Amino acid sequence: MATIELDHISKRYEGREVLSDLSLTIEHGECFTLLGPSGCGKTVLMRLIAGFDVPEQGTIRIGDTVVVDAEKRIALSPDTRDLGVVFQEYAVWPHMTVFDNVAYPLKLAKTPQAKLEKRVLETIALVNMTGLERRLPSELSGGQQQRVALARALVANPSLMLLDEPLSNLDANLREEMRFEIKEMQRKLDITVLYVTHDQEIALALSDRIAVMDKKGRILQVGTPFDIFEKPASLAVFTFMGVANFMAVRQENGEFYVGTGTQPVPWEKPQGTAKNWVAGFRPSDVVISRKEQGLRGVVKRANFLGAMMDYLVEVDGTEFRTGVETHLAVEAGLMFAEGEQCSLQFASLHWFDAAEMVEEA
Repeated sequence: MATIELDHISKRYEGREVLSDLSLTIEHGECFTLLGPSGCGKTVLMRLIAGFDVPEQGTIRIGDTVVVDAEKRIALSPDTRDLGVVFQEYAVWPHMTVFDNVAYPLKLAKTPQAKLEKRVLETIALVNMTGLERRLPSELSGGQQQRVALARALVANPSLMLLDEPLSNLDANLREEMRFEIKEMQRKLDITVLYVTHDQEIALALSDRIAVMDKKGRILQVGTPFDIFEKPASLAVFTFMGVANFMAVRQENGEFYVGTGTQPVPWEKPQGTAKNWVAGFRPSDVVISRKEQGLRGVVKRANFLGAMMDYLVEVDGTEFRTGVETHLAVEAGLMFAEGEQCSLQFASLHWFDAAEMVEEA
């Protein structure tokens, strides 16, 4: 069982605190993603779990084994932690064939030849590389080299896989293909996967749960992809999870008005004591039309993006983006030109205290 428990972990580099009193539990068999901006400490946390570095404070347990206890000066070596690691760089040996690259960990473990060959071929098949066993890395595509790195990490049957931005060097099509393959392998092998990335799309597609970290190394929210995206715990989480629109809302004499104008808020009102609010929403939450219902606005910019029409709309001093699939825009008469009046309704809104916007700035 590869449940990972991190208890009050702290880590400093050159006098700078990267992680402070961080606690987290990753359950056996789940694909768990550490998601955050570059420099937030997510790779540092992965290195602590792997054993490539040690914390100043805290304990780390993998399954039933305490692999790190800073107070007791316990720090088991990486090779005793029953894990595989795949980094952003493929790190495959250029002078070794696919077979020899994958077999390398088993050779180090002095695995009998017959068992080694059987296991290597099984693992190569698992990553869809059968028939390429004798090729050198220079004869492989980037995606194939990444599959070799995955196979090498899997060949010793680890209970835990640590993946540090392994798809960032691949093109968009290969990234999409590989993320589904990683998820399928994880389910098939029933192993725990800890994935580190700054890419929200990959995190949402791969994860059973996500921990969103901020630039100070703090965990802002842990939850399912749906909860992180649809029920953000803070403005910071909402902002990090994709293109975000914000509309200022002020309270006057018990009524709520949009921006600097006199249009009342036509949806469920925010609950709380704040005087000024911000409504957060995605471009896909905005329904633009020529009807009279909803807020009245002006199209400030209209861009044809092929499959989508992208609009920048202004409502009483607040600007935000929305979009319509081009074929629907043509069919429904929603091909707006700059300067045209429009109506706007909202499928979903998230309310934040305007003071949070000041803190984030």
